[in-house]
Amino acid sequence: MSNILETTVAGRTLKVECDKVGALSNRAIFMSYGETVVLVNVNASEKPREGIDFFPLSVEYEERLYAVGKIPGGFIKREGKPSEKSVLFARAIDRPLRPLFPKGYRNDVQVVCTVVSVEQDNAPDILAMNGASMALCLSSIPFTEPVGTVAVGLIDGEFIINPTVEQREKSSLNLTVCATKERVMMIEAGGDEIPEETMIQAIDFGFNACQQIVKFQEEAVAKYGKVKNVPVLYHPDETIEKDVRAFSFEIIKEAMYITERDVRNERLKDVKLKIDEEFKEKYPDNGGDIADIVYNIQKEVVRNMLLNEGRRPDGRSFDEIRQIGCEVGILPRTHGTGLFSRGLTQVMTVATIGALGDVQILDGLGTEESKRYMHHYNFPAYSTGEVKPLRGPGRREIGHGALAEKALEPLIPSEEEFPYTIRLVSEVLSSNGSTSQASVCGSTLALLDAGVPIKRPAAGIAMGLITSEDLSKEIVITDIQGMEDFFGDMDFKVAGTENGITSIQVDTKIHGLSKYVISNAINDARKARLHIIEKIKECIPEHRKEMSPYAPRAYTINIDPDKIRDVIGAGGKTINKIIAETGVKIDIKEDGKIFVLSSDKDGATRALKIIDDLTRDVKVGEIYLGKVTKTTAFGAFVEILPGKEGLVHISKLDVARVNKVEDIVTTGDEILVKVTEIDNQGRINLSRKDALKDSEENKDNITNEG
Repeated sequence: MSNILETTVAGRTLKVECDKVGALSNRAIFMSYGETVVLVNVNASEKPREGIDFFPLSVEYEERLYAVGKIPGGFIKREGKPSEKSVLFARAIDRPLRPLFPKGYRNDVQVVCTVVSVEQDNAPDILAMNGASMALCLSSIPFTEPVGTVAVGLIDGEFIINPTVEQREKSSLNLTVCATKERVMMIEAGGDEIPEETMIQAIDFGFNACQQIVKFQEEAVAKYGKVKNVPVLYHPDETIEKDVRAFSFEIIKEAMYITERDVRNERLKDVKLKIDEEFKEKYPDNGGDIADIVYNIQKEVVRNMLLNEGRRPDGRSFDEIRQIGCEVGILPRTHGTGLFSRGLTQVMTVATIGALGDVQILDGLGTEESKRYMHHYNFPAYSTGEVKPLRGPGRREIGHGALAEKALEPLIPSEEEFPYTIRLVSEVLSSNGSTSQASVCGSTLALLDAGVPIKRPAAGIAMGLITSEDLSKEIVITDIQGMEDFFGDMDFKVAGTENGITSIQVDTKIHGLSKYVISNAINDARKARLHIIEKIKECIPEHRKEMSPYAPRAYTINIDPDKIRDVIGAGGKTINKIIAETGVKIDIKEDGKIFVLSSDKDGATRALKIIDDLTRDVKVGEIYLGKVTKTTAFGAFVEILPGKEGLVHISKLDVARVNKVEDIVTTGDEILVKVTEIDNQGRINLSRKDALKDSEENKDNITNEG
């Protein structure tokens, strides 16, 4: 027997159904919103995993194309590896949940959200986030603090909860807010240059809407929740901790107070060697405990330095940005490059301009089928001075690339203004804090260098947070570096222009953020962003007026949509012939607009002429230079345009009497002819005699000469 509980959110039914499926899971539920349904299964290992120093939480977001009545493309006809959107949604589900598990909990936990039905007005990712929290709360896994999630849109100055497809298209804001009863746990936003105060209000609006969903989860737990397991939490051995602290606290502190990063790291290596040497015989089997204690001491030292002494590890003030460096055009053959440095963080972004046919085809559950602007991000091991095997992009790389893409998307010119596909690739060359936001800056430089007429330059910055145990002190810091991110409480990334915010992504390691922190982080980020934008403008004030000589140029021609088939030809024969002869790329739109792309102007001109000839209407009275395709006793057939042929009767071949056609023309000859008639069956009658007379009087009327 299943148990069902319902509520209403934004005028639609939110429902949880448990005890119906997945009897062997710790908890399995159907979570539905309207006709969108997500199956959520949560499970945990019986015992903690040994030999690790982290919480092994795994969140999976699985898309099933049957949810929207699709059969997968390709030969295999089944879902393959997760799409980029699936990876992004899984990361978004993970972020608000992870900090709410007990500290020291090291049991394996897996959350699997499977999308099994989609009504496009009700986003499955938002539902999955609520379903993950609900399933964990209903399970015996030690997760006890419900998290509610809503989407917030903005139309004509009005905030909307969980906007429909139609509303999303009109909305200038796409905001996701996750919150507990007390605080905001996660923020994910994309916007069309949203003012800071509007964004703060939108987050607060979302927080308030989350409270209804939190209450709904609490009601479900009261009715159907399992008894929670008592977790086994990891703590270092007290005796070992006392010994290690007594020996190492001061030498660690001394090393941590060194301002210069490389010197500090070298000293810390020496300190760790001393600690290992001191305790390897006394505690030979407790290396993990010792490493954990050393980490905790480092964390204490850094946090005390920030909270109580008002200084940062590198000596900067709390709102000070590291030194900024901007360069463009550093690679000779690429279409556009930007090299951005902020302290020891350095990112090179390369822009590539392509044909509209190079768009990325999307095969997912959403309504979007393709995209013409893409951003990819690579984070090799050498960027942190490490040695690791090179693999394909992981979840982090996919997530950071998508975040930078979101930051710049509102600034990309329309297809009509800039008829190209755009791909950006950010290569992280050196990493010491917020490479994702450095890639926003590097990408802006690369776009400007490539001649892309973006609306305005964009920049991004990461804000950090240090809080006291009792939350009486909350210090927001600007432009966090690696150590501050590692030992701090949040990573609050904000990107945008002079006019407003285009993207936000927030990770927190504590039980949520206060309104004070959110407001300060957003406003302080604006000051930092404007400083960086000025540096970008000093490097390249506006987009280049001329694109790289190695970038293709797009030329357009408009034809009657009914004549598209004439350009394509049977089985694509005609268009493929044009491409082969001229070396261009051709994209055809349903409205009859044709884009010809080539870095060779002569090739593009030839292609445009061929297309024009294929689609032009033959008009009575016009003179054409045609080719004789066939001769007969009564006249000659002449092709005046590709695929368009007419007859020159023997009586119309010359001003004088003609006894035999071959006396005047043979197959393959090019001759001037005038269209004298197009009969009701579309047959074209031509006259060489009239063309000879008229061509002397009006040479400019020859339509396709030469």
